[in-house]
Amino acid sequence: MRPDRRGMLAGMATVPFLAMHAQAARGNVLNAMMPAEPGTLCYPLMNTRVVQEICGNIQESLLLLDWNFKPQPNLARSFTVTPDGLVYVFHLQPGVRWHDGHPFTARDVVFSCDRMLRALNPRSRNAFNNCQSIRALDALTVEFRLKQPFNAFIMSLMASNAPIMAAHIYEGSDWRTNPANFRPVGTGPFKFARWERGQYIRLTRNPDYWRAGYPKIDDIYFRVCPTPEQRMVALETGAVDIALADDIDTVVSSRLRANPHIVASTHGYEGVGEIAVFEMNQRRWPFSDRRFRQAFMHALDRDFIVKAINFGQGKVASSPIPSSAPYYDPKVLTRYPYDPAKARAMLDEMGLKKGRGGVRHRFSFLMIPDGGGVQTRGAQYARQAASEVGLDIELQSSDWASFAYRTGNWDFDMDNNSYGEYGDPAIGTSRFYVSSNIRKGVPQSNIQGYRNKEVDMLFASASTAIDPKEAQGHYSRLQQILTEDVAMLWIFERDPMLYYNKRVHDLVSGPNGPTDGFGRTWLSGQA
Repeated sequence: MRPDRRGMLAGMATVPFLAMHAQAARGNVLNAMMPAEPGTLCYPLMNTRVVQEICGNIQESLLLLDWNFKPQPNLARSFTVTPDGLVYVFHLQPGVRWHDGHPFTARDVVFSCDRMLRALNPRSRNAFNNCQSIRALDALTVEFRLKQPFNAFIMSLMASNAPIMAAHIYEGSDWRTNPANFRPVGTGPFKFARWERGQYIRLTRNPDYWRAGYPKIDDIYFRVCPTPEQRMVALETGAVDIALADDIDTVVSSRLRANPHIVASTHGYEGVGEIAVFEMNQRRWPFSDRRFRQAFMHALDRDFIVKAINFGQGKVASSPIPSSAPYYDPKVLTRYPYDPAKARAMLDEMGLKKGRGGVRHRFSFLMIPDGGGVQTRGAQYARQAASEVGLDIELQSSDWASFAYRTGNWDFDMDNNSYGEYGDPAIGTSRFYVSSNIRKGVPQSNIQGYRNKEVDMLFASASTAIDPKEAQGHYSRLQQILTEDVAMLWIFERDPMLYYNKRVHDLVSGPNGPTDGFGRTWLSGQA
């Protein structure tokens, strides 16, 4: 019998819009939204979507991807690679300054890549750990010397993976508590101006930006809109101009697509490859037993999740590697069809017998903050589905700061989350499964504590393989192991949607979405 789904979508009726905390400025001002405030604006420390979208305007990377997935100059004006793929030399843009006036130099690149990002950022750690040395050849030249070829190295240097941080601000300090984490300094087109808690984060135009003619707008306001209803009405009324991925609940997507003043588009997320997941803390029993994780997969009707909870926006995930990404192999995967009877049998086999009230086991589910949208509905459904097989789940709400702290410090039983591929499994996927990324205090990493020596070796071999066929063989075997182990519960592949007022132009400049910032964005008259 399927879980009772009555009431799953309760509370979704439109409510009167609560006035924005601050009057939405118009003119040459871009108004964006955020469903919840971030816990920090330290890009390497909290590499979540909201932080990426804000800090992508402040901090920059050495390279950017064009629409053909080819690297283009950014803070690096050019680079060379030796024929053996072991030495990368980057020549930096001259005349670039940090927002506080300090010159940008090779010292900043070396500090960021060799120290700060390697320590804090799971997405780039794999690449930089493969470096034998990272050194400044002169003030505007940096050499990366690899221990062995790493086929995703260039992809690792994009904005969402490797933002360059100011050495003169962070050196000699505790990176996690530095005041700049709340007043960030970068080289980007916009400068941090103000953080009015509970209301907005304001960025203002960098008049000394090194790229001539940019940015084209004066200010950006990221406004706090905590509920799906507020976010929808804010967009419809023009109180905000743009809604980025996950800002707008899929339940109202058809309504917004019909609005003649609003553009709805997936263009700009081609390189992300995002998967919605449930994570289990495998340091704790019964989550440490793969039979429990397999049983939970059989307890979930993931087709229902996609069709009814996410309103058809996406498709069921079958692998840790999204189907749109390189190296996805549909032939080797272990499937987990909806089968609660099988789930109950597997739990019986484990010895998880029903006790008082028909409950086998009680545990908590930490919900990612989304203001009552699809992630919340997904968690509510998981609780209902679990109850059908004798599991009792307590749902726990959180804000971004507490979610990052608790998951990063392994203080959870189960949670919901998502991750992006960003062009290569060595960047997006591996960080969640390799044992070297089991690091306390680092969210968006292997927080579940999954360990498998063969998986570690296969990820290493795949990322260093010169022959694409050899890499494919390693990744195919990886997919088989990870799906058999249910190293993480893959729920559905997301189809991120951008919504924006027609007065907004050039919102995204590449396939990694708005994480590259709004430096090229411009505004026309009222839509």
